[in-house]
Amino acid sequence: MKKIITYVKQISLTTNQLLLLTCGYLTLVLNIPFLMKMASAITTLDNYSVLFLLSLPILLLSLIIIIQGILSFRWVTKPILITTVLCSSLIFYGTMTYGIVFDYGMVQNTIETDTAEAFSYVNLYAVLFFTLFGVIPSLIIYTVQLTYKPFFKELLTRVKLIGLSLVTVLLIGFFFYSNYAAVGRNNKELIGYIIPYKMVDASFKFVRNHYFYPPLDFKVLDTAPSIVRDNNRKHVTVMVLGETARAQSFSLNGYKKPTNQYTDKQGVVSFSNMSSCGTATAVSVPCMFSRLDKNNYDKRVATAQQNAVDIIHLAGADVLWISNNNGSCKGVCTRVKTQQIDTNKSNPLCDGEYCYDEALLKPLREKLGNLTQENTLIVLHMIGSHGPTYFKRYPKDKRVFTPDCQRSDIQNCSEEQLVNTYDNTIAYTDLVLSKIINQLSQLADKENIETSLLYISDHGESLGESGVYLHGLPYAFAPTEQTHIPMLYWTDPMQTDFDLGCLSSLAKSPITHDNVFDTLLSIMSVKTKVYDIEKDPFIQCKSQSAIARVNMPTPLEIKRED
Repeated sequence: MKKIITYVKQISLTTNQLLLLTCGYLTLVLNIPFLMKMASAITTLDNYSVLFLLSLPILLLSLIIIIQGILSFRWVTKPILITTVLCSSLIFYGTMTYGIVFDYGMVQNTIETDTAEAFSYVNLYAVLFFTLFGVIPSLIIYTVQLTYKPFFKELLTRVKLIGLSLVTVLLIGFFFYSNYAAVGRNNKELIGYIIPYKMVDASFKFVRNHYFYPPLDFKVLDTAPSIVRDNNRKHVTVMVLGETARAQSFSLNGYKKPTNQYTDKQGVVSFSNMSSCGTATAVSVPCMFSRLDKNNYDKRVATAQQNAVDIIHLAGADVLWISNNNGSCKGVCTRVKTQQIDTNKSNPLCDGEYCYDEALLKPLREKLGNLTQENTLIVLHMIGSHGPTYFKRYPKDKRVFTPDCQRSDIQNCSEEQLVNTYDNTIAYTDLVLSKIINQLSQLADKENIETSLLYISDHGESLGESGVYLHGLPYAFAPTEQTHIPMLYWTDPMQTDFDLGCLSSLAKSPITHDNVFDTLLSIMSVKTKVYDIEKDPFIQCKSQSAIARVNMPTPLEIKRED
């Protein structure tokens, strides 16, 4: 290594030469994912020109030279190029290894990720990859000697280089514009694979939206919601917010492996045609609790108005959010009571960074034993099936399917090992849900309290299908594994609001996260002007008395009418 460094130190380059070599490396190595996907899109055309295909790397190289040529000049040349290479190598690793696209959603997810989650992606393979494609090339850039021409002469040569690149882009556009336009229209997602510029653009937009736009005034959607029930029994709903669970891996939905052997015996209704609002927690969680729909969802707007838990809390319910997901409620639980599971190693269910989801059972039991109001909503936010360290999501004595993958570089495990590991997380989630149902059943039997459970995952997960792993792809071209999610509902036999037989008959009807807002209001019997009956999938199975209660005017409305 010392000999290589000594040799490199003897190399003397102009800034333009170093720029060209670095841009060539960015184009032909770190942008391999983009070039491969574009080449695949081009070669699938019925008739394509070989010259058009060959123009692709030339066009990309010219564009990168223009961008880097404007940013990198004289003494800032090395710092800019090294920063670009290091960032690009990290993106290159994520794209090549997991199929990740660093668009706006992924940037948001990355920035909002906690330290423990970030380090779960660090492994020997990642370090070697980063060293080979990022550190070593950067070290070479740092070591070579740069020779500077007089300022204006060097500026003139840089202008010539950028001008030549611009002419190249224009010529390629002149001869092949229609070809690029056709491929681009049919493969809009491919621009997301250009490294690192899609991430730079997304990062700029994220910073602008979160730190430079003035905050919106908080909007109160309803000042006087109320809970209307026709019996004197207390009511408790536990909403379990799942993490990274995909519907395809639930045996309740037809999966061949017994991943739901516990809840399958407890009379849960599985809604098998459920879709998520996003492909990452940062989008899906605030979206599903928002009055906004997926098509018009904007986090700034959603954060600046009441969400479902706010409405339920204002209606008079006691709301508690218990998180085993590193406090990651994404702003939804800001105005209600929260409790974070302590990951201290003194808890046998925790390792200092994460806890198994059974750790949620103790605080739940304590809350159920100390109900202070007639109506209670408890949200349990699971760590669920969060990857890539799936093996850390279940205890070793709960390994149902073997052999499993006891490592974070999941792409280096066999398909059988990877799928078994993920399926173990689903089976463990099922065990936890079963224990929650048992607690609710005991409460209903002993205390004559009406209880129910609603389980919904935030998004799904890819397990190597078509070379894609994890989640977070742009929704427009995300595979179904990342958007098709499970939703389960259970209620004690004594409740009278819903006909479970009716719900079972509707279990295959298509629903989405857009329905969660109204479903929660319906389960909690909240009367509010922001409730949309057309978006409540449970309304068809609700008793006529329950529907009449919610649609009756509240005493406050009667007083106003008088």
